[in-house]
Amino acid sequence: MCDKPVLHYFNGRGRAECIRWLLATAGVKFTEDFIDTKEQYDQLLKAGDLMFQQIPMLEIDGMKIISTKAIQNYIAGKYNLYGKDLKERALIDMYVDGNSDLMTLMLSMPFQKEEEKQKQRDLIKQRALNRYFPVFEKALENKKYLVGDKLSFADVSLVETILAVEEVHPDILQDFPNLQAFKARMSAIPTIKNFLEPGSPKKPVADETYVNTVKKVLSLSW
Repeated sequence: MCDKPVLHYFNGRGRAECIRWLLATAGVKFTEDFIDTKEQYDQLLKAGDLMFQQIPMLEIDGMKIISTKAIQNYIAGKYNLYGKDLKERALIDMYVDGNSDLMTLMLSMPFQKEEEKQKQRDLIKQRALNRYFPVFEKALENKKYLVGDKLSFADVSLVETILAVEEVHPDILQDFPNLQAFKARMSAIPTIKNFLEPGSPKKPVADETYVNTVKKVLSLSW
């Protein structure tokens, strides 16, 4: 059994960044085994460590968990970030899935051709303004947290999404005062504040090196 959780993924955001956010918020120290070559990926496959041939994979509590959602749910449950009952968990799941839908648009953008990226930026803005952020703005009216009276997985997911979208559209929250206040509160939580500091496991915006590594390891031609 590993003393610390070990996250196996590329040295970049991708589908593992939300896992880093959740571990960091819970105050969990973890290590990372970056996959830089196809040989490393193939070794994990041959060892039978990657169910459905998927990464990220998290080694924790003697298990090797794959699927971003399964990993997140395990961490949230283990560290008391998953609500007090099934009804709260259902709400948390709905909010997290909404954030995930928006973040999927963000994650795909670095892999697109330059002429497609502006259309993607416009789509992200349109979806954020008209589909997702109004829901969260209403949910946070006169409330500190999205679900119940304590910090949850949903809150962590939302602040990650807000900060990511602001990297593309810096003024995206100008008409959402509740989200502005929420972002400030969340960013002041000590573990999150530390995660936002330089030198933390938080990864930068995907660059060409990251994109090329992913393509090479997964044998992607697009």
